[in-house]
Amino acid sequence: MPEHTSPLKLFGNQTFRMLWVAALASNFGGLVQAVGAAWMMTSLTASQSMVALVQGSVTLPIMIFSLMAGVFADNFDRRRVMLIAQGFMFVVSVALTALAFGGLLTPWLLLAFTFLIGCGTALHNPSWQATMGDIVSRDELPAAVSLNSMGFNLMRSVGPAAGGAIVALAGAATAFAVNALSYIAIIVALTRWQAPVPDRRLPREAFGSAFVAGLRYVAMSPNLQRVILRGAVFGFSAVAILALLPLVVRDLLLGTASTYGIMLGCFGVGAVGGALANARLRARFENEHIVRGAFLGFALCSLVLAFGTHVVWSGAALLLAGGCWVLAMSMFNVTIQLSTPRWVVGRALALYQTGAFGGMTAGSWAWGELSEYSTLPWALATAVAVLVFGALAGFRVPLPEFGLLNLDPLNRFREPDLRLDLTYRSGPVMIMVDYDIDHEDVPEFLSLMNRRRRIRIRDGARQWALLRDMENPESWSESYHVPTWVEYIRHNERRTQADAEVADRLRELHRGPEPPKVHRMIERQTVPLKDDMPLKPETG
Repeated sequence: MPEHTSPLKLFGNQTFRMLWVAALASNFGGLVQAVGAAWMMTSLTASQSMVALVQGSVTLPIMIFSLMAGVFADNFDRRRVMLIAQGFMFVVSVALTALAFGGLLTPWLLLAFTFLIGCGTALHNPSWQATMGDIVSRDELPAAVSLNSMGFNLMRSVGPAAGGAIVALAGAATAFAVNALSYIAIIVALTRWQAPVPDRRLPREAFGSAFVAGLRYVAMSPNLQRVILRGAVFGFSAVAILALLPLVVRDLLLGTASTYGIMLGCFGVGAVGGALANARLRARFENEHIVRGAFLGFALCSLVLAFGTHVVWSGAALLLAGGCWVLAMSMFNVTIQLSTPRWVVGRALALYQTGAFGGMTAGSWAWGELSEYSTLPWALATAVAVLVFGALAGFRVPLPEFGLLNLDPLNRFREPDLRLDLTYRSGPVMIMVDYDIDHEDVPEFLSLMNRRRRIRIRDGARQWALLRDMENPESWSESYHVPTWVEYIRHNERRTQADAEVADRLRELHRGPEPPKVHRMIERQTVPLKDDMPLKPETG
């Protein structure tokens, strides 16, 4: 799908359309619940920091548990993971509704329930976002992410206003009940969806090693680190508006719950506009320019909210903020997905969410505390300074362009025929690759090996080293370890088409009559005590 093509064409995909509509209903309920929780907190306590922590209590579990959820998304049936998450949130929402109708909620109990709902969101999100790559093609993925953002923010344009009306007319408990009912739609849609069954030739990766593999992949991927860093800064600074908006409405605009809903509705309308304009903007501007503009747009909105006292001007500013929110968050999301191979995309998305929502959690607390101990306008003005800093940071750590690398599996590896009776758990395994390199090619060889080292470690190698023969300086050996034989197979199957350039050029530099020799050796942990002891076949 060309970048300027309307994302609305994706509604021709029946699976995408069914899940999108179901998510629409769920998002509506979630936004109604958010209005109810935020406004109920203003009636339960006069503490401004406690009001701001309602937003933080939802984002904190996403920061804490996202990577674990990413492991589940990459190693288990994503549809089942999402069903468990939605079922959990349904049960929690029913309990919250019952306590609210019974008048039993306290400020800390309300925060506990919103925290639990955030836990369900943390489990759901990586599987949901990674599933988009299973439903649509790589070229359609930016449009799918934009449509998901548009759907959420379409509900943001009506859900908060409806939530404000529900709270004003029937109370926050009714808003919680609406949210509980909204989970039914997506549970039914996920139950009906016949998700593709992945072809898993190898045993499922252990949780611990899968967890470490996700961390290691991102640690060896500078482009992903840039996205996560910018997402964290954006989340920290931009959340000031959402966290402090109930106080802005109550104290600066002298409004009611309905006014709060209308303000959030303005934010949602702007977000829908941002989602629809996303494809055209991507076709005209670089990713970094779009994100930089989103930072500055949010800064302008914070300035208007800090010093404006009229509902019209504040609503207009929130229209701009909504558009900037979608442009930035969808750009971060798509860049992560298109810069990561499918085997680890759930964990990469989870780490991005950890950064972004961690920033939101810290920001919700920081802006609430600042407004508590100074003034509300001063807190918003300080957020302006941080947002401008985030825009300027793009000159040092710009957002990468996505889609430039082919991250499809290379599929060159063929499992060798072994003469030892090994199992998948046999190990540790040591690999050595021998090269003959002419003296004049050594600088290029070392440069390629620097890239090869990053690729090897990124895909699971340990103790990587490059050795040079002191008696035959033309002879070089690359060595590394993997814990087990199955990890060696995984290591090779993780190679992407983009990695082929390094391997092909290394083969061209090799001057031996045969291709570089690969030695695959299993380590022994004991040595016979007597020289005449018979050698027995290694069984791993």
